[in-house]
Amino acid sequence: MEFGVQIEPQFSYTFEDILEITEAALQNGFSTVWFSDHFMLDKDSIDRVLLDPWLVMAALTQHNTKVRVGSMVFCQSYRNPALTAKMAASLDVLSNGRFEFGIGAGWKEIEYKAYGYPFPSGKTRIKQLEDAVQIIRGIWTNERFTFKGDHYHVEDVISYPKPVQKPMPIWIGAQEGKEMILRTTAKYGDGINVAWMTTPKDLDKRFQHLAQYCKQYKRNAADIMKSVGLWTRAFETEEDMETAIIENAKARKVSASDYRKRISQALWGSTNHMLSRLREFKQIGVSHVVLMFPHKEEIEHIKTIGKSVISKL
Repeated sequence: MEFGVQIEPQFSYTFEDILEITEAALQNGFSTVWFSDHFMLDKDSIDRVLLDPWLVMAALTQHNTKVRVGSMVFCQSYRNPALTAKMAASLDVLSNGRFEFGIGAGWKEIEYKAYGYPFPSGKTRIKQLEDAVQIIRGIWTNERFTFKGDHYHVEDVISYPKPVQKPMPIWIGAQEGKEMILRTTAKYGDGINVAWMTTPKDLDKRFQHLAQYCKQYKRNAADIMKSVGLWTRAFETEEDMETAIIENAKARKVSASDYRKRISQALWGSTNHMLSRLREFKQIGVSHVVLMFPHKEEIEHIKTIGKSVISKL
């Protein structure tokens, strides 16, 4: 299993924060640092500096020559797919092949409206994603490329450089792993990521559905890489965890029982619990695990999980 750390720029990180987290991650068994693609946290987040993930990844790969960087995931709506293909290929070249490209349909309506992007139905956004993935891959793998889709089109595109990785895999961000996005992954994806809350049992059901769609499209489901993203928080005792549940439930104005149910699908608990849960994910075919830690507690958690979890898997 490969392990990565998820950084959400929308929570507000300085580049120095990111460098420190990256160094700690590499020293403790993690190989990749992943970034989400957002413009704002919420309508009142005027006190949060949000660095652009593309620029952060480009800078990070020049400061650190070992880390892999990845997008979990880019929003297909925010950039023309031909431009995305150009930017991704350039980043792969600048990093000498250390870029993991992930893309999704997009979901955060508040951003779409604030920045002036149309926000069509979920079905339409997934269809747009299908056009986008075909254009991106086509540009990467052809000297010239033309595509006319229902939502995006390009004509006689010339785009160099090409990615260093041949082929450069495309991860599809599936969020909850609902049927339509599973079908899209089966048709066009090289990998799938389901995040941020799921259990091995539930994820295995989604993978079985994915395999059925792969059969429909004459693809081998084993060829699709499988990744899970998990909200992660380590506790020394059950009492510490219960206190955190009560505090978080109160802050979010939900009942403790509802919040307890919610985090049962996250990676919360002792390191022994995490070991057991991650072994179950491994058994169902997960090859990449992306962990999101509480903001400002990343390095502490990275060290704990590196020592007591990753080293034992």
